[in-house]
Amino acid sequence: MVTDRQVRRLFEMQNKVKYLYQLADSAGMSPKSARKYLKANKLPSQLRTEHTWRTHENPFEEIWDWVEGFLNNNQDIEAKSFFVSLQRQYPGKYQDGQLRTFQRRIKQWRALHGRGQEVFFPQVYQPGHWAESDFTRMNPIGITIHGIPFEHMIYHFVLCYSNWEAGTICFSESYESLSYGIQNALWTLGGVPRYHRTDNLTAAVNRVGSPEIYNDSYKALSMHYGFESEKTQPRCPHENGDVEQRHHRFKRAVEQALIIRGSKDFNSQQDYEKFLKELFDQLNSGRQQRLREEADVLRRLPERRLEDFRRLECRVSQASTIRVLKNTYSLHSRLIDEMVEVRIIPLPIVKTEN
Repeated sequence: MVTDRQVRRLFEMQNKVKYLYQLADSAGMSPKSARKYLKANKLPSQLRTEHTWRTHENPFEEIWDWVEGFLNNNQDIEAKSFFVSLQRQYPGKYQDGQLRTFQRRIKQWRALHGRGQEVFFPQVYQPGHWAESDFTRMNPIGITIHGIPFEHMIYHFVLCYSNWEAGTICFSESYESLSYGIQNALWTLGGVPRYHRTDNLTAAVNRVGSPEIYNDSYKALSMHYGFESEKTQPRCPHENGDVEQRHHRFKRAVEQALIIRGSKDFNSQQDYEKFLKELFDQLNSGRQQRLREEADVLRRLPERRLEDFRRLECRVSQASTIRVLKNTYSLHSRLIDEMVEVRIIPLPIVKTEN
């Protein structure tokens, strides 16, 4: 097939050689082709005829107006589901081999008349720069401890460049759970990324209207480890897209590992934690090359962890009780009217009887 480049060469050489065969040879084509393009004085791309005619009859022509009307009112329907409904509505008329044609027509219609799509701008991450984290609920998977449903969440931490990830079992989206989870991840990782991004967690971010974006506890945590804090805009979870995508893939990996294990029941919370650790190790095993690039530029850990618990001071009432996080606790009557220190621990251990 003669290219535009060959014909341009032909035009350049036509006044430099005497015979046609020499001219054709210099352009790498036959004398017949050379004569054709010299006579037309056009490139192959300019001579190409645009294909505007149908090669096959459109099998959906007679119902297409109805199809467009249906799509206007039901834009979320998938083309395959729509095609199956047409097969039921018109038995024997539409064959499975026509599905691709129907899908192509639907795609063209959506490009011309469908609603706009959300625009995403690709993000390019540098090693050691970005980490994202969030909480994800695990209840739908159906984990049990000695047959009792284990309702919990996972605090999920991801490095955006290498996709290295870590997770910690927790029971609420509190600051204590956030602090415990992020510190577990950083000390397992052995370093600190430059930036850490969350969504608008109340554990870290003040309510709209507050003069300070982050609460004092989270600011103290970020200062202790030396990372800069970022947050997503309200109702924009895609801005935390790396960890959101890892939520989905992590939970699928858990489900697959449970199928292989043959049971969703564990003898203890510690056994379940061991199962998760082995799964994270397996997921991270294929990310070692990029992780090494991150490790070379991660910041050093501080000398010690920050306290994982929160301290509160409460006065014991005349009823010998204290009120902590909307819960009432009973104390010895000797402590009535005394101030006591309360420590809010983020990770209670589930006790079960054998």
